[in-house]
Amino acid sequence: MKLLKKEILNNRAQWLDKGYTLPAFDIDQVARETHGSPEWVHFGAGNIFRAFIAEVQQQMLNEGKEKKGIVVAEGYDYEIIDKAYRPFDNLCLSVTLKSEGSILKTVVGSVVESLKMDPASEDWKRLVSIFENPSLKIASFTITEKGYNIKSADGEVFPFVEADFAAGPARVGSYIGKVAALMYARFKAGELPISLVSMDNCSHNGTRLHDAVHAFAAEWARRDLAEPAFAEYVENREKVGFPWSMIDKITPRPDDKVIAMLKKDGFEDTESVKTSKGTFVAPFVNAEETQYLVVEDWFPNGRPNIETARGVLFTERETVDKVERMKVCTCLNPLHTALAVFGCLLGYTLISDEMKDRELRKLVEVIGYREGLPVVVDPGVLDPKEFIDTVVNVRIPNVFMPDTPQRIATDTSQKLAIRFGETIKAYLKRPDLSVEDLKIIPLVFAGWLRYVMGVDDNGNAFALSDDPMLDRMKDALSGIRLGDRGPFEDKLRPIFSNSRIFGVDLYEAGLGELVERYFSELVAGPGAVRKTLQKYLG
Repeated sequence: MKLLKKEILNNRAQWLDKGYTLPAFDIDQVARETHGSPEWVHFGAGNIFRAFIAEVQQQMLNEGKEKKGIVVAEGYDYEIIDKAYRPFDNLCLSVTLKSEGSILKTVVGSVVESLKMDPASEDWKRLVSIFENPSLKIASFTITEKGYNIKSADGEVFPFVEADFAAGPARVGSYIGKVAALMYARFKAGELPISLVSMDNCSHNGTRLHDAVHAFAAEWARRDLAEPAFAEYVENREKVGFPWSMIDKITPRPDDKVIAMLKKDGFEDTESVKTSKGTFVAPFVNAEETQYLVVEDWFPNGRPNIETARGVLFTERETVDKVERMKVCTCLNPLHTALAVFGCLLGYTLISDEMKDRELRKLVEVIGYREGLPVVVDPGVLDPKEFIDTVVNVRIPNVFMPDTPQRIATDTSQKLAIRFGETIKAYLKRPDLSVEDLKIIPLVFAGWLRYVMGVDDNGNAFALSDDPMLDRMKDALSGIRLGDRGPFEDKLRPIFSNSRIFGVDLYEAGLGELVERYFSELVAGPGAVRKTLQKYLG
């Protein structure tokens, strides 16, 4: 079991004896079927795709409900293709870490082709030909929230996007620009129908994808770089779908404990590599067992038969919206962000360990049950309280899940508006609720700025996770040191009034002064973070 290649799967007994589940279909036959008439392209070759989406299609192939595999395309970090896909014939070992300590090991063979979105490569020609094929039903995406942004936090179009606007579909460089160019090829091939499905954790993800793609189509049409009918094609609901979705499965980077377990039973091909762009990849992925994918059923060219796959539900947009808001705005993502911020400040390196901390456990319980749950609308297909119960008592405390606050702290500035701002807006709208009752969500905002200082609660410097607004926030806080006494209003007001970051102007919402006070308490000196948490969560 030295190298994960198709030929070594021929010795099935060797794998089965070690407890591995293998594809129950002919991988080469599926690849042949797919090559001539592909139905599914997925953009974003990362862990959530390999551990969830690819496994869903594998289940359908195993059950004989599908005959085609998935073509995966990567547009940000090409090394993922070179180091985690092609050397292993696009196979992947998916390791499911169950909370009671057992693991499931599945060799996933549903990915039949891996391509780089490089317009100068043969891969790009192949992608164009796929998009020109009438058989294509769905292009799905897991490219992270920021992948859909074409404007800065100030509302200015990014220079690299403006360059694509000016160059037209023949010379694109940005991620969404490349997607728009592929859609232009599909338009030129006869306005062929398709559904573009964002599966990223951001509110109304289908609309965000639509708006980004349409911006390119409209600009190219305005500048006579594409026919006006191209923009009309993108807007035509009967031709192009942009369904909303909610996806939920925690897939942390490859973990050393998992590597040790795999090596113990003979699986040697476990090297984890960090790419030049900071992506951690390996021939395997590790993930939790819990998974949900709720999708608006809007597919003009049909869709894969995955409705019976574990955790998958197709429904109407209103239900997707309720489920997404329940998860992203209340029942999971805000809890993760709160633990990430304070976990880094308190020196934690595992999310599961944080749940053994009295104050941190109370932190997420108050945010979820007391402050968040009152504004959650029951979607009917998943019970909100049961969802939080599972998150707090099973999922986050899972000691076999090697997730870190440092990973989750990535891009926090892009997450606060959705994960907390929507709850504040709901409180402001509801006559039966008072925003003054929100005490701990504002504490997370103050904690985030305290985190941006890059100094832990003991006064030691630590590495900050990547964030597009990091430099700007550090500049705004320049001059503030641990142990300083406020007031800091002159530095904090421009930040806390920025509705692009927090979803609302915190001062207009009646929370600005409270967050200022919290921040002053958090920077009072070494140990102030712990002391503040004890004060408000005691």
